[in-house]
Amino acid sequence: MKKCKCGKILGKLLGITLLANVVLFIVFFFDLDGKLLYYVVEPFLKKHYDNMERKDVLKESGYDVFKYEKAPYDM
Repeated sequence: MKKCKCGKILGKLLGITLLANVVLFIVFFFDLDGKLLYYVVEPFLKKHYDNMERKDVLKESGYDVFKYEKAPYDM
């Protein structure tokens, strides 16, 4: 009786492993993970980060580019 129970467990384990392998092959073959990232995740991230508040680095006065006189080779 124990032999039959162990065989059933191994059969189910083998079936689950085979099914997982088939599913992973389909995901790999049709590049479904890349398509998910391109069509779902990337637009969500673009929308999120494009609407994000940022400081304007051009308006900061940290760089005094006009403080020094022109170099002789600048015309």
